[in-house]
Formats: sequence, structure tokens, C-alpha cells
Amino acid sequence: MRFVLRSKIHKAIVTEADLNYIGSITIDEDLIERVDLWPNEKVLVVSNSTGARLETYVIAGARNSGIICMNGAAAHLIKKGEEIIIMGFELSDSPIKPKNILVDKKNKFLKYL
Repeated sequence: MRFVLRSKIHKAIVTEADLNYIGSITIDEDLIERVDLWPNEKVLVVSNSTGARLETYVIAGARNSGIICMNGAAAHLIKKGEEIIIMGFELSDSPIKPKNILVDKKNKFLKYL
């Protein structure tokens, strides 16, 4: 068994950073569904702007809002305006084809990669 990439949202822009919220990353529900992430699923978040990397869990944000909000302690590492990649993984005994999407500067779906 190996952990393999299952889901990726590429080039998302952080729209908010809320230090007072208790943990997680809020993601537009449309994007969550397109890459088959689940609310409360663990994800790896990587900043293309600073190189920061962290693990957190998904909270569904308003559909078609474009929201990508770093919550709690994660807001210290990745800030509003940064470009990020959000990745979900799966433990599998065989290769899988991940659902990878590219979004525009307003976090609207552009295409599958």
C-alpha cells in the first residue's frame, strides 16, 4: 500500500486568513466536489509564494464563492493573497488517476489537468 495523490487544486489564491477560527482551510464547495475532497478530510497545502507547507482539514465554503480561507494557526504560515496548491491523498494498493484542476485568479474552475 502507498499514499498516492488523489486530488489537487492548482494555483488557488488565498482570499482570507482568519487567525481567530479554530483550524482548517475553507474551500469553495464547487471546487471540493470537482476534485472529490470531503469535508473534514486531511489535505496538504503548499504555498507557491513562500514555500510554506502544512496539513489541515477541509471545511466547505459557500458554493461558487471562490473562497479559500486559511483558518487558525495555518493563517500564520499562509496569508491572504498567496498562491497555493491543495492536495488530497489516498492509501492504495494500485496506481490511481488523480482529479487535478486548475483555477483562475478568482478561484473559478478553468480546466482539468
